Amino acid sequence: MSETPPVPPAPLPRLTLVLGPEELLADRAVAGARRMVRAADPEADVHDLAPAAITPGALDELTAPSLFAQRLLVIIRNAHDLPAAVMGEVEALIVDPPEDVSVVLVHSGGAKGKALVEAARKAGAVLIDCPEIRKPADKLTFVNAEFRAAGRRIGADGAKALLDAVGGDLRELAAACAQLIADTDGVVDADTVHRYYAGRADVTSFAVADLAVSGQTVDALVQLRWALSAGVEPVLITAALAMGLRSIAKLGGAPRGLRPADLARELGMPPWKIDRVRAQLRGWDGEGIARAMNAVAVADAAVKGGAVSAGYALEKALVGVAEARRRG
Repeated sequence: MSETPPVPPAPLPRLTLVLGPEELLADRAVAGARRMVRAADPEADVHDLAPAAITPGALDELTAPSLFAQRLLVIIRNAHDLPAAVMGEVEALIVDPPEDVSVVLVHSGGAKGKALVEAARKAGAVLIDCPEIRKPADKLTFVNAEFRAAGRRIGADGAKALLDAVGGDLRELAAACAQLIADTDGVVDADTVHRYYAGRADVTSFAVADLAVSGQTVDALVQLRWALSAGVEPVLITAALAMGLRSIAKLGGAPRGLRPADLARELGMPPWKIDRVRAQLRGWDGEGIARAMNAVAVADAAVKGGAVSAGYALEKALVGVAEARRRG
């Protein structure tokens, strides 16, 4: 029985246009191009060029025919910043790359240098879109995609907890996903994320605040003591409490009957956060929120003024929040 011949690697397109402002996605596209050309020819020559490295005549010299017929990959970064003196040469290269030369043109997608983008499109470039990922919902989709690409899964609560913990920077999110994938097994949930990032000051302070405004005072006090022993700055905790109470006040005062998407825009919150704040809203009214905010303000002034015991000031604030909620 004859063996099945190996499948040859897919050839790298002669011209690839990496278009958009999201740097992480652009870097991944360029890395993918490198892998493809190396798979086709391990000895391929790769030139990764910033605009300052492209002087008049440099591309012609770089892409001149070689006696060894070596495969060549030319990556032109930040094409929107190319000097006018080399624009003609770059356009000539992307319109008709020499044999055995592949070109990757990386452009932010803005108006600057748009003529090169249009020239690449007309030349039949393979387009890789790298749109800016700004909306929380899109970042949650990104997190899920990172886990799916690794053959893993993260629960909806885990993805939200990770976004809360790490923030919106895409590189930090990608790194956090990679760490969780490498260091954990099974489906990643919110508890896993909280355990893994328990040492982060922002996560810990918001955990205290979420417990306090939800009426889980005993748990909030326990978390507070842990946070202070771990070195979390007291001012971060008062800031998180104030932010949590403001979110409740905003949702409580929002117009009724708005669709979820309209409500999210009105309040400037992602839809999943509105769901969480809505659950926290139970037991609160305007007067109770005002009393709670006053208790937090007193604690904030105490910790910023070098109170003898920041822990006592914060514990008193948590009790004040609890009492305001019970009355509300």
